[in-house]
Amino acid sequence: MNEAETPVQAPDLHAHNLVIDCANHDVVVPFWTAALGWEPVRVNEQFGLLRAPRDDRAAFDILFQKVPEPKVVKNRVHIDINIPDGAEMARLQRLGARVLQEIHDAEGRLRWTVMADPEGNEFCAFLPRE
Repeated sequence: MNEAETPVQAPDLHAHNLVIDCANHDVVVPFWTAALGWEPVRVNEQFGLLRAPRDDRAAFDILFQKVPEPKVVKNRVHIDINIPDGAEMARLQRLGARVLQEIHDAEGRLRWTVMADPEGNEFCAFLPRE
């Protein structure tokens, strides 16, 4: 049996937190709290946390870590969210998100929208497929 045929054993680990660097978690935590409806938890001066509701399918929390350096390039990791309609897209913008780019398929239908939170951290918003 070669490596490609070797059964994969599930490791005894799980995702604990998704960590996002920020300049000020007092700016991004309220945005993401309102956007997702998750519970904010003030950890200390360096960290702010969003705790996923127990009935949410997320298996981890989001930890926002204050860092001294500014964001200068595209995130290497980002959050994808499903939204029900354009009204939700407008609500995210009222909360402080910005539309960066709309991605369309070959037929010109909107597939997803790349957005940024109030500090510029990218995330993608997906509308239901028609």
